[in-house]
Amino acid sequence: MNAALPALLRAARAGDAQAMERLLALAQPDIRRYAQRHCAATAATDDIVQETLLIVYRRVGALRELAAFGGWLVRIVQRLCMRPVMGWLRAEPLQPLEDTAAWAHRPAHELRLDLARAIDSLPPPYREALLLRDFEELTIEEMSARLGTTREAAKSRLHRARTLVREYLRDGA
Repeated sequence: MNAALPALLRAARAGDAQAMERLLALAQPDIRRYAQRHCAATAATDDIVQETLLIVYRRVGALRELAAFGGWLVRIVQRLCMRPVMGWLRAEPLQPLEDTAAWAHRPAHELRLDLARAIDSLPPPYREALLLRDFEELTIEEMSARLGTTREAAKSRLHRARTLVREYLRDGA
């Protein structure tokens, strides 16, 4: 962003409407770039940008540290991008698995919930790799570019993510 950001943030948090308007205009290109990087469906980019701007408008007063603004924007975008994938987690509570035989005969909707919880339990780097490859169906090359890593590192993250998901499902965590 730019050097005027701290002053704009302070003024916007204090209720200055013009400062808020300038802050949103200044943040919009960064938000768009984050959305393009973190969301698979480019058609949804505009919606993600608008929702993020709305959240910033409503919640900028809750931001504790002005220096955290950029990270806060990234996290908002990431959560909005994940909403379609993880939104159905709240559908119904999950019962832990007693054993693997019980897992094999569970209804499909319960298995989907188990899988969603397993993915949600992953550390962010592994979760992102798994979602990019298995949900967004990116190639390893596209995935490594999106993650900003080498091809080998992306494959390693993906392998570790799948291993952790299998362990989660097997152990019935």
